[in-house]
Amino acid sequence: MSPSTLRLWENVGLVTPARSAGRFRLYTPELLELLKRIKYLHDVKRLNVPGIKQALANDAPAKPAKSSGEGGPTADLGTKLRRLRKKRGLSVTDAARRAGISVGFLSAIELSRANASVATLQRLAAAYDTTVLDLYDLAPKSSRVVRPNKREALQTECGVRMELLSTGTKMLESMMMIVPPGAGSDGAYTHQGEDFIYMMQGTVEIWLDEVDCHVLEEGDSFWFESNRGHRWFNPGQKETIMLWVNTPPTF
Repeated sequence: MSPSTLRLWENVGLVTPARSAGRFRLYTPELLELLKRIKYLHDVKRLNVPGIKQALANDAPAKPAKSSGEGGPTADLGTKLRRLRKKRGLSVTDAARRAGISVGFLSAIELSRANASVATLQRLAAAYDTTVLDLYDLAPKSSRVVRPNKREALQTECGVRMELLSTGTKMLESMMMIVPPGAGSDGAYTHQGEDFIYMMQGTVEIWLDEVDCHVLEEGDSFWFESNRGHRWFNPGQKETIMLWVNTPPTF
């Protein structure tokens, strides 16, 4: 396959190679197997990108949904993202260019034919001059106490669940991130401020600027500057749960 095809599949979130200190892409044996699967789905099955994403999701073992009580998952992300885009007066082409994704992929997300990863959600929120917080169904009046069964939540197609732990804050943003085995941000992203992570359960591997790799285990805490490109995933065999705080609330 051509280098341009590899770059395209990376841009739409199908693969996320690491990078060397010299910024060369690094492909592990596992990632090469994934590329072979993607090429088969594209060349033989004649699937487009949303179809490939769905097929890859179906390949993964089924994982039970984790309920947050009465709050439950928020409404369709595609509808919310389309509403935010139109509110900013942006065309699909303009929004996709700002977010650094393809027009076709953004259209598929808005039509609920594909789902955005954590990284894509952040890039789109930044393109719309807002934050991921705008995608939650927040009550008009904030509350100092958030009960477990009242948490608002977002969930990506790969199963990453982001439960909001605070509302109405001015200087911080706190979430509980629940990450199934093999799932993660599906790409790097940046924003302003500082991030703090406390590992409540499981393992997470986090890369900063594709150079520094940190493996965090239960009980570990970790912070970093949010303007460093960061991506993360769960390399373990069980669910990872993290308390994730960033300040100011710019994610």
